[in-house]
Amino acid sequence: MATLAITLPRRVPLLTLALLGLAQAAPLPVPKHLAAGSDVAAAQPVIQAALRYAAFWNSGEERDARQALADDFIDRTLPEGRPQGLAGPLQASKNFRQAVPDLRAEVEDLVVAGDRISVHLHFRGHFTGKMGNVAGHGQPVDFQAFDLYRVENGRIAENWHLEDNLTLLRQLGLIKS
Repeated sequence: MATLAITLPRRVPLLTLALLGLAQAAPLPVPKHLAAGSDVAAAQPVIQAALRYAAFWNSGEERDARQALADDFIDRTLPEGRPQGLAGPLQASKNFRQAVPDLRAEVEDLVVAGDRISVHLHFRGHFTGKMGNVAGHGQPVDFQAFDLYRVENGRIAENWHLEDNLTLLRQLGLIKS
């Protein structure tokens, strides 16, 4: 099977996104790199679901999560204390945005294979809020995450994820280097 690999500039003309099937009424993050099989049209629903979910992490808007996640969404690497389903990401985003209100998520890489998509996210912001009993002092937050989604009917049905929590906790001052 031939693979299409595209490196996209930070600002992509709307026509280019439309040709790739990524144009939306609401702004979606633009991946820096996209690798998909030769049939980009067939991969479009998988790509759009991943970008909608990245838009949620970028904005914190519940509507973005609801559009991205299936009604029976399952987090296969659920952290302790986080509820399963849509409630889990909503809780995680709300809690994290209390600590880092200016949180932004950039999509570094998307790799599509059938109903699966691998996503490399880069998170940035400033710790100006509170995390637990620790108050931020504006220190920068800069960490990465890797997700694998299984998409069904244009929405994410399952998610496996790894975040660089060690870097994050050090940046927040919750653990010492």
